[in-house]
Order: sequence, then structure tokens, then C-alpha cells
Amino acid sequence: MKAKKVVLVPHPLNDPTVFGSLQDLHGISRKEGYLGGLRLLQATCKKFYQYCSEQGIALAKRNFTLKYDTNIPRQVGLAGSSAIVSATLKCLMKFYDLIDDDLPKPLRANFILNVESEELIITAGLQDRVVQVYEGLVYMDFSKELMEKQGYGSYINMDMNCLPNFWLAYMGDPSDSGKIHSNVRQRWLNGDSDVGKAMKTFSELTDLARIALESGNWTDLFELMNKNFELRRSIYTDSCLGEGNLRMVQLGRKFGSAVKLPGSGGAVIGLCLDPDNRVELKKAFQEAGFVICDVVPYVP
Repeated sequence: MKAKKVVLVPHPLNDPTVFGSLQDLHGISRKEGYLGGLRLLQATCKKFYQYCSEQGIALAKRNFTLKYDTNIPRQVGLAGSSAIVSATLKCLMKFYDLIDDDLPKPLRANFILNVESEELIITAGLQDRVVQVYEGLVYMDFSKELMEKQGYGSYINMDMNCLPNFWLAYMGDPSDSGKIHSNVRQRWLNGDSDVGKAMKTFSELTDLARIALESGNWTDLFELMNKNFELRRSIYTDSCLGEGNLRMVQLGRKFGSAVKLPGSGGAVIGLCLDPDNRVELKKAFQEAGFVICDVVPYVP
């Protein structure tokens, strides 16, 4: 909304400044950490002004009040931070009448990543930012040739009319999902052959998953999801993945689901082809202290 000055409003739960007691402060800080969403708003605004200045985009001289809310579970690797950055960027573009040509979609995803990686030193990749910009189900090709040639990958929206029934589960009391990145990124930058081979295989699994989705072959997709997790497990190791993530995978497989990590840790996504197992699956996760829900895709 328009305002006399630029005002960023703290979220009452995610950016607390008042606590019921010292014990409350301790409990909230232990669970939520010290870094709420306010820094994301500020960093996005700063980067937005910088981008427009560098591109010669004149911004109207009007100010605003900006506040946010989110229903994405925190610290379970479900891109909650980048979602706030993405939403903030969308608001700024609309408020200042920027069009797609001013900040094209492929570059928009890079912009969101740079807000986090350059301004806030958050370990992240492009995948979440791409799907937030393009929305829906998106096939992404991040081949070295494409990235070096144009600075971004190839992003293709896929049909979502006949998807299988996925479920999502996450930890009720998570740790910082960024920790699971471990040293794999540095190993990749150092040219580690094992990580390089694994990344090549991830790419091949993605291409096969695309074929399975387009042909409706859920049995193949089931197997590919499990292969994805086992490959990830081989390069990150169990100690890095953590007991909670491994427990969710084991629990899902116990009830006949394919299971993999959808993000950096703290949550799993599963595919259960036998509808008779779904009720018991959900009951088992809830009894183990996890939160579980059906995935309802958003069709843009």
C-alpha cells in the first residue's frame, strides 16, 4: 500500500521483539532462530533498487508499507525464505509498474537467488526460485553449456492435468535446513569426481522422470524417486542427512511409498501407489511426531 515513507512491518510471529518471559524468548529463539523474514524484505528492496538503477529503469517517486505472512513451514527445506523474496519482488514489480521485459522470468529467478546468496549469505540453488517464478510443474535443465552461454538454464512448464497423488511430510521440531548442504557444494567447486558423477546421474534421473510424468508411467516414477534418494544418500552420507530425515524415508517405505527429499532437509515427498496404505501411512507419521499432508498442485 502507498505510504509517506518506506515502511517494513515485522511479522508478529517470525520477527518477534516482545516476549512473555525470558523463558519464552529462549524457547522461540531455540526453535525459530534469530533470522526472521524482515531481512528478506529489506534485502529484496535494496537489490530491486540497485537493479533498476543499473538497468536505467526510472522508478516513480512513491513510497509504500510492506508486510508479509507465510504458511510455509519454517526450517524444513521447503523454500520458505525464497518464497518471501519472490513474493516481495512480485509486489515491487507491480507497485512500480515493471513488466516482464524489464526483468524477464529467467533473470528473475537469478535475482531472487542473488538476494539470498549475495546479500544474506544463504546457501541456496536455482531450482526453488525457478518454480516460484514460472509456477506449476517445471522441467529445468541446468547444463553447463546453457549456464555459461546465457547465464540461466532451460525452463519448460509441463502439463499438470493427470499427476499422481503425492504426499508431503516434515518435522514438527526441525533444525536449520541449511546445515544439510554440508561440504558437497565445496566438493563440486573443487572438481570432486564423485560429486560430478552424482550430479550427472541426478540430471539423467530428471530426464527419465520427465518422460515418466509425460507418459503417466507411475511405476517408473516410483523407482526414479527412490533412486534419487539413494544417490543423494551416497554423497551426503547418513550423518549429514540426519536421523529425522532418514526416519521419515524409512517410515514412508515401510508403507509402500517411494520417498525422496524435496529440499535441503527436514521434509520428504512421497508417492504411494496403493490407496489402501495411505490411511495407515498418515497415522504412522502423525504418531511419530511428523506433520503429513496431501500435495495439492497449484495450476497457474
